[in-house]
Amino acid sequence: MRRTTGPLLLLAVWQLLSATGTLPPEILASPGTIAGVARDLLADGSLTGAMGVSVQRVAVGLLFGAVIGITLALLSGLFRIGEDLVDAGMQMLRTVPFVGLIPLFIIWFGIGEAPKIAIITLGVVFPLYLNAYAGIRGVDSQLIEAGQSLGLSRRGLVRHVVLPGALPGALTGLRYSLGVAWLALVFAEQVNADAGIGFLMMQARDFLRTDVIVVCLVVYAFLGLLADLAVRLLERLLLHWRPTFTGQ
Repeated sequence: MRRTTGPLLLLAVWQLLSATGTLPPEILASPGTIAGVARDLLADGSLTGAMGVSVQRVAVGLLFGAVIGITLALLSGLFRIGEDLVDAGMQMLRTVPFVGLIPLFIIWFGIGEAPKIAIITLGVVFPLYLNAYAGIRGVDSQLIEAGQSLGLSRRGLVRHVVLPGALPGALTGLRYSLGVAWLALVFAEQVNADAGIGFLMMQARDFLRTDVIVVCLVVYAFLGLLADLAVRLLERLLLHWRPTFTGQ
């Protein structure tokens, strides 16, 4: 409940500015108007259908990106030859804006679902790779020595020492990746989309419907918040052994 204080305060200021006329409706509709538009979109099923399509795209892109990112992080983090072969290329590619690759993806994959999934996948791979790789290489060497002195094999060290030690970094990368996935979705759904939240936004832009655009942005934010909460719950389950400072 404490975490809702900031958004509620922002909502109250927004309503006050709209009620006093400081914020004209043609610039930004009031929260009441936005709520009414959202109710209408939910009633006719257009918003729920768009949310379903967008969530499916993010889920598929996140799955592909997670598999690729974690696999490359394991290869690069656990093996020196893997680092030589993988890390330099990943460090170069991550500086290339994935949005700038949209024309290439259209040429390679056409204008169907494939380029949209590819954009989301590419946006997910790099944050997950970087954090998982840093987590693996950040494991305390004294823990490795302690495991070796206890007779653990290389496989045992990876399973019982390295992977648990790298898990906090990997989950942090997952949180970053989820944020990037929703950002990539905004661009992906502008590639000849005929369904999804981005499609609703493009239609609203053509008809100058700022209220519908704001509804779609709120939905993006809400879905992103739900995804972040899911990862936070996952962190509590998997990292219950790690005491951390939670503020005072």
